[in-house]
Amino acid sequence: MKLEKLKIRGVRLRAVAAPMRRPLTTSIGAVTVAPLLLIDLQTSGGIIGRAYLFGLGRAHLKPIAALVEAMTQVVQGDAVAPFHLEKKLRARYSLLGVHNIVLFAMSGIDMAAWDALGQALGLPLVRLLGGSTRPIPAYNSKGLGIMPAKSLAKEAVELVEEGFRAVKLRLGRPQAKDDLAALRAVKKAVGPEVTLMVDFNQALSVAEAVRRGRMIDDEGGVTWIEEPVRADDFAGCARVAREVATPIQIGENFMGPEQMAQALAAGACDFVMPDAQRIGGVTGWMRAAALAQGAGVEMSSHLFPEASCHLLAVTPTGHWLEYVDWADPILAEPLALKDGSVLIPERPGMGMKWNEKAVKRYAL
Repeated sequence: MKLEKLKIRGVRLRAVAAPMRRPLTTSIGAVTVAPLLLIDLQTSGGIIGRAYLFGLGRAHLKPIAALVEAMTQVVQGDAVAPFHLEKKLRARYSLLGVHNIVLFAMSGIDMAAWDALGQALGLPLVRLLGGSTRPIPAYNSKGLGIMPAKSLAKEAVELVEEGFRAVKLRLGRPQAKDDLAALRAVKKAVGPEVTLMVDFNQALSVAEAVRRGRMIDDEGGVTWIEEPVRADDFAGCARVAREVATPIQIGENFMGPEQMAQALAAGACDFVMPDAQRIGGVTGWMRAAALAQGAGVEMSSHLFPEASCHLLAVTPTGHWLEYVDWADPILAEPLALKDGSVLIPERPGMGMKWNEKAVKRYAL
């Protein structure tokens, strides 16, 4: 259809609690189900742009949904032009602050709009952005939480056997020696050919992060140390990055590309890994990718693999895709994997359709 006739008509929102095959326990809490807000952006011509947001807790979905509904009313009747929509919504919400769940809601509309645009043109999102479909290297991030070393070793082998060549281990136990035992158990279980990342989930003080980081340096074989300290402490993270040899990875909590620019200017990290929900959707991601290219910093993804595989394929410094299957139970066609990589679907837009029977089954 002609794009000038593609306009926003409304939105349908549904909250679900998708079951997780591997509940995840981190240093700051446990995630046992995936609370998702499914967005159907209704446009003229019968095209529906789809996206989902991750609420972390079920109670968070209702306020996020209210914001998505309010924002959709602001842009109702507007053309499905994501850059225009983002500019309009940012202006409308500037006094409230375009952070946290306000930005989540904007990102959801943005991703759904890009999905609708791809469908209207009959193009996968990656091709719409000027790239091509190709395998995207991924690491299995579905497990390896805070658990006994023996259980970790068993689960690490299972994660690799799912077809991956890279996995991520959660650290941040009260005692450093227990983190070290967990790291050694996983390294021994998977062997030197498997890439290993570790994630502290903001559990440490700056001094403790330096101490444990140096212990990890001595062990060797770790690709990055993720979020060792509080996410917004760029000065503290910069100190850790200076004093620890293993690369420091942050970014899942960047609130928009502006905050990523601040982190890069502070020298807070060696790698970045924006989250599609927090960075501003597809539009925010593209701006963040330009920042990473300018800084010469490798850029990975956080969650949302269905969108992130398209985005990493057009990211000049694209690095690793974080793979989780949390949305699989409500998707008609989950992502395909091959030889440790995610295969970008050739379907128009992001290639997502809901499994309606499952949506009803897991509805909140």
